[in-house]
Amino acid sequence: MPLIRLQKFLSEAGICSRRKGEEYIEAGFVKVNNKVVTELGKKVDPKKDRVEFKGDVVEVISDPIYIALNKPKGYVTSSRQAGDKIVLDLIDIKERIYPIGRLDKDTS
Repeated sequence: MPLIRLQKFLSEAGICSRRKGEEYIEAGFVKVNNKVVTELGKKVDPKKDRVEFKGDVVEVISDPIYIALNKPKGYVTSSRQAGDKIVLDLIDIKERIYPIGRLDKDTS
């Protein structure tokens, strides 16, 4: 597996967004191989490097999981939508999910 930027690793592991990952790195919340990393641009090997976030080990990125969902009316295809029900409310798994497709709320 190729080297990837630390903030991308954190994002793909479901810890945070890439931008938030940059903030966490600069704040000193992330360790790589038991050393605190505070400068952006650090690359890691997900299979070899030990990454910790606030003292917890971040698991190696797994292969993607694809879920086909027939969206019912009343749900928005989004990961965040103020005041509306979202498709992520229908799925109960621990992995991070990235909804795709742009059906509006009243379409099924």
